[in-house]
Amino acid sequence: MLLTIDVGNTQTVLGLYEDGSAVNAADAGLVDNWRIRTDHDRTPDEHAVLIRSLLRPSNRDLESTVTGVAICAGVPQVLASLRAMIVRYADLEPVVIEPGVKTGMPILYDNPKEVGADRIANAVGAYDLYGGPTVVVDFGTGNNFDVISAEGEFLGGAIAPGVEVSLDALFGRASALRAVDLVEPRSVIGKSTVESLQSGAVYGFAAQVDGMVDRFRNELGGCTVVATGGLAHLIVPSTSSVEHVEPFLTLHGLRLVYERNR
Repeated sequence: MLLTIDVGNTQTVLGLYEDGSAVNAADAGLVDNWRIRTDHDRTPDEHAVLIRSLLRPSNRDLESTVTGVAICAGVPQVLASLRAMIVRYADLEPVVIEPGVKTGMPILYDNPKEVGADRIANAVGAYDLYGGPTVVVDFGTGNNFDVISAEGEFLGGAIAPGVEVSLDALFGRASALRAVDLVEPRSVIGKSTVESLQSGAVYGFAAQVDGMVDRFRNELGGCTVVATGGLAHLIVPSTSSVEHVEPFLTLHGLRLVYERNR
């Protein structure tokens, strides 16, 4: 089975795919998935213990079940720890999205090495599923907007602070405000401080997405819009521009890159 690992600054998402499964949908052949906290100080041995504990309930293990590993990571320290763990415990060399790895997608950035590995995985996955031009909106630590051309090229995009990061900054600077549950409020016009914060978070970021997509469409002449990321389920229902939600888009992109490098 193929183990895919998407390491974000805040959370890490793992997916386990059947070998040889159809690659016609992001979740095709996906037999299990997990979302855990990213720990920058976790050692290779601790990563092995954690992944074994995730696999154990389904009677799977790291050494005999996992036949391939694909990783994208925005945290170099965690990537190094995972790479060492996979080599030591699974006796495999993981496919890592980094310079020199075949992605099948030209990167038309001024400096292609600057593009985050998760953004490349998202772009590869989105183009495989929907073609282009396509815009991917990834709701994570940052709100990433990734733009793919009709020819399957990564054109660039935009990066904005994510929902939780923005709220944490607000709470840290405004002593009279406190953390709130991230849920959709009763109305856009909040009737309490809590509802006002929720309105700003949900509807404010939905408006950001719709406004950015309008600007992308003006340059592209039309595009498909795909959302992914941990908070997509919260923001997308309040948008008018997002057409598809793919929770496992990054993992799907990792699977495709793995197939192109095996």
